[in-house]
Amino acid sequence: MKRKVLLISLLILYGALSLYPQKIYSLNDCIYTGLERNYSLLITRNTETIAKNNFSPGNAGFLPSVDLSGRHSGTYNDSKQNLRDGTQNISRDIFNTSSSAGINLGMTIFRGFSVQTTYKKLNELQQIGELNTQLAVENLVAGIISGYYTYIQQLRLLNTLQYAVTLSRERLRIDEDRYLLGSSSKLQVLQSRVYLNADSSRLSRQGEVVRAARIRLNELMSVPDPGELFSTSDTSIYINPDLIYENLLDDTLIKNTSLQIASKNRVVSEYDYKLASSRSYPYLNMTSGYSYNFNSFSSGVSANQATSGVNYGLTLGMNLFDGFNQRRSIRNSLIELENKDLRYQDIEQGVRADLLTMYSAYSNYLRLVTLEEQNLQTASENLAIAMERYKLGSLSGLDLREVQKSLLDARESLLSVQYQTKLAEISLLLISGRIMDYYQ
Repeated sequence: MKRKVLLISLLILYGALSLYPQKIYSLNDCIYTGLERNYSLLITRNTETIAKNNFSPGNAGFLPSVDLSGRHSGTYNDSKQNLRDGTQNISRDIFNTSSSAGINLGMTIFRGFSVQTTYKKLNELQQIGELNTQLAVENLVAGIISGYYTYIQQLRLLNTLQYAVTLSRERLRIDEDRYLLGSSSKLQVLQSRVYLNADSSRLSRQGEVVRAARIRLNELMSVPDPGELFSTSDTSIYINPDLIYENLLDDTLIKNTSLQIASKNRVVSEYDYKLASSRSYPYLNMTSGYSYNFNSFSSGVSANQATSGVNYGLTLGMNLFDGFNQRRSIRNSLIELENKDLRYQDIEQGVRADLLTMYSAYSNYLRLVTLEEQNLQTASENLAIAMERYKLGSLSGLDLREVQKSLLDARESLLSVQYQTKLAEISLLLISGRIMDYYQ
């Protein structure tokens, strides 16, 4: 009766859930959603836009600066003059005004090639911004793919545990029937019920793991409701068994985003050295402008005065001594350039080591997948034989439990190896700059 009530409750719950349609995500859908919504990626893209905006001739110093100014002022005074003959000249309420307007142009004609170097440096910084966005995209895609297959793995493990509960429930039914017929003891029935409760408890805990995996994937996609229910169009973990180390290594040295960023940073350091060296050259600046001034006087011979005209000038100069700061900057730039070389070599060595390590794991996992598949097939056949023997009473309950456990362990082990192989595959494609192959 209790089992019937539980079954009816589950059917009612399933019917209620079925009233709410769930989204069905393919891997491409998850990647597309994440690329459109992920907040961290949006911040990185905004940073890239800033770098693009900074790459302009005006920011580098190629273009002149033009200033327009205007000013109006006035004075309101009393004047008292004591003359040598003893008389005084007193003036009150003297109100004078002055108005001026002008437009000024300034431009650097030459500053040791620093303007051209700055423009090239801004171009490199723009490209670094693009590469940083590319790196963020690749990491996000890799994270979404891992989260997608993690969810599938946990779902399959949930199905395996549901199968274990089914086996335990069938065993309990057989023992209860035997007990009613008098061919089995109460102890055997109680033991079977303990096994069923243990498997049910593990199934319940696995449900929480599935829920956490679903929430994590929703978080990566920046879904407004992290707890939103969805289904995946894939029900198994597909593994690409055709990755070749030599091809991956060639792609890594050419396409790896971290290596490209390190290379660009080295170029930026070269430009910083040239900028520090450019301070040794003389500089030539040009200024020009037009001004207009108007003054009004409430006393004196003139009532007002207006002047206007053009001004221009060239400034040629050269720094002779700045407390050895220029020499210090040049030396530091050379050290920084050396550091960028070492950094590039360090990153290259790191990606080579990571590639070799992950490929060794990938190759080993591929072999293990074959072995685990064979092991699962053998365990399934053993269980079928053991169940028949148990029904006939020629196999003990303890032995049947061991056979069941062997089958479940084989399924879990195969799932684990498939999942680890997929993670190794994802890491290899991420390192080699081919992670976007998943996004068609």
